[in-house]
Amino acid sequence: MAKQNFHGLCARFSSDSKMASPAADQAWCRDTVPRVMELVSPHLPQRDACALLAVSPWCYRTLVANPRLWEVLDLREMKNAGNRLISALSLERYRHLKILNLEFAQDIEDRHFIHLNEMSRISLENLELLNLNACQKISDKGIEAVTSLCPNLRALSIYWIVGLTDLCIVHITKNCKQILDLNLSGCKNISDKGIRLIGNSYRALQKLNITRCVKLTDDGVHEVFQKCSSLESLNLYALSSFTDKVYKEIGSLANLKFLDLCGAQNLTDDGLACISKCGGLAYLNLTWCVRVTDAGVVAVAQGCQSLELLSLFGIVGVTDACLEALSKYCSYSLTTLDVNGCIGIKRRSRDDLLKLFPLLSCFKVHS
Repeated sequence: MAKQNFHGLCARFSSDSKMASPAADQAWCRDTVPRVMELVSPHLPQRDACALLAVSPWCYRTLVANPRLWEVLDLREMKNAGNRLISALSLERYRHLKILNLEFAQDIEDRHFIHLNEMSRISLENLELLNLNACQKISDKGIEAVTSLCPNLRALSIYWIVGLTDLCIVHITKNCKQILDLNLSGCKNISDKGIRLIGNSYRALQKLNITRCVKLTDDGVHEVFQKCSSLESLNLYALSSFTDKVYKEIGSLANLKFLDLCGAQNLTDDGLACISKCGGLAYLNLTWCVRVTDAGVVAVAQGCQSLELLSLFGIVGVTDACLEALSKYCSYSLTTLDVNGCIGIKRRSRDDLLKLFPLLSCFKVHS
């Protein structure tokens, strides 16, 4: 819809400028264009807003004068992203940039961040969110360069940059003292040394994703759960080596709302009973937690009565008894419930589940 509005707006400018007298055209551009731009531009994708710069000098001046439009720089999936980034940040209008998205951007390397660091005019002190997901050519050195420009960063995502090591965590914690949201998913070379540094540096951390950080052990994440008591979101997807020692400590995270334990093969009912103390949990993924039985799920039903999503996919040790408990305590909160592959549950058809959970709208989390 935004793109349709954008193209229609461009067509209107073009046709009106051809049909109107010079005086009327001047009045249109002087009075109407700024008002239209003020209304339309906040609802456009940033790339469309940038395209509008070329429509007319009036558009250009109006858009450039709106600082809120240039608080975001979106280079997601773009080619030649490194050079585009340098060019954009050389412009005065990006001096208050808050969000920089380079997710899956191509041709972005350490040298681009090092070059930005050497440009005296460049400042990213207002940057709050940096997304570098899948920028595979970035190394620890690049992380050092870019984080040194962003002292007030609140959210950092470095998903699937597999070459990063604990050294990048050293740079991040040294340069960015206010991180609240950290995504390390797929960073397979980060070890207990790095995760301990996170625990010691970010006591106010709210979101942590360590999916497939396979070098981590119980002892390393212990530091995080002991010291980051404000955690609201925790993603431990595909980390099969952790034991109940870790899962029992999760129960102390009173603010936790999102927990992904998919593939937690060592999670037992005892560990899950401790997790059930997180009474505010709304999202709980227990897919392939194969040691869990009815006892653990019943504890969750009793303790987490605000659950909106629960996946029990592939757990053969649960039966209809766990659904009865969930229905008793969570029937009017659950909107997503995945019991596919739970062969011990006999009443798992859509109609059966809707009788127990009338608000269900989604019956499959994993395909």
